Amino acid sequence: MRRMAAGEFNTAMIHFYRGEVQRSNTWRNRLDTTTNWAVLTAGATLSFVFSSPSNPHFVIPINSILVAIFLLMEARRYRYYEIWSSRVRVLETGYFAQLLAPDSVPLDESWAQHLAADLITPHFTISEWEAVGRRLRRNYLWIFALLALSWNLKVYLHPLPARDFNAFLDRATVGVVPGWIVFVIGVIFNAAIAIFAIGTVRLREATGEVLPQHQFALRPIITMKRWTRAATGTGRTTLRAKRARQRVRSGTMSGEFKKIDISETPERDSRKIDFSDSDTEIPAETLTRG
Repeated sequence: MRRMAAGEFNTAMIHFYRGEVQRSNTWRNRLDTTTNWAVLTAGATLSFVFSSPSNPHFVIPINSILVAIFLLMEARRYRYYEIWSSRVRVLETGYFAQLLAPDSVPLDESWAQHLAADLITPHFTISEWEAVGRRLRRNYLWIFALLALSWNLKVYLHPLPARDFNAFLDRATVGVVPGWIVFVIGVIFNAAIAIFAIGTVRLREATGEVLPQHQFALRPIITMKRWTRAATGTGRTTLRAKRARQRVRSGTMSGEFKKIDISETPERDSRKIDFSDSDTEIPAETLTRG
């Protein structure tokens, strides 16, 4: 396969960048869809529970389980989103940044190799733990907190405000399950969510939103300086400018040699040359013209 020219390489990179941006936008919209499901179901549940004192409070824990399922679904979609988003960041920091500001941006010689390896063997760029933790801290932690507070408020207020904590536990009873067990399960569930959200803060493998520039510490670094120079066209531009300056200096800008005005030259007699002592053989045609 022949080596692509600079123009062909730039065109391929532009179309590839547009395709990866479209993919990342598609999966980003899917993330918003899952979040909307969680918000809508939580809002509908709370509206139903507080609409009447006789409505059961155990609908809120059921909705919490449903929201947890939405969280796992969104974490899976977020991992796919990070595949395309990381490629976009590689192109932006490794290719376009060097085109727009070649002097102020450090030369990154491994972006092309990293991108080629990722195209040959696609893989998730972040773990499941990090994906769940990031989506939990961004959106779902507040939904879980709202549901937990709403459950406590529902049990306390309806049908009348509870007199003491024992009355509160009696109202928390669900069927044959005692109220204190329901309360302890709720505390453990929400505490586990909070601990998980804090424990995954240090997971920073996501590149699309966390790091300003893609890091290649875990990737094989192979020099791609030739590809970057070919893409930017720096060498060819410098060569063309040098040739243009030489043409200007030599008077060949228009492709014609400058003619000498004979009328302004000194007398021929003063410029005669004695060829008698010279060993150089002068062509007869030249002597005839002189």
